[in-house]
Amino acid sequence: MNLTAIAIVAICAWALVSIIETAKDKSKKKINDKELGTYKAEIAELKERVSVLEKIVTDEKYDLKKQFTDLEKDRVA
Repeated sequence: MNLTAIAIVAICAWALVSIIETAKDKSKKKINDKELGTYKAEIAELKERVSVLEKIVTDEKYDLKKQFTDLEKDRVA
């Protein structure tokens, strides 16, 4: 009789813990989905900014090496 009661209590406790863990996992997943959306938006924004910077640096008018050379000539003279 006592073993039966212990088994029933153990099964109920296991079921309760399983239900609680499942609920926690679902709530965490929702938070992670929101965070994932935020991260994706931020990454897209950063990619766009890097693209703009690449266009500026690779532009023929933006000759960084020439500007440094000119600065060095001014310093020597």
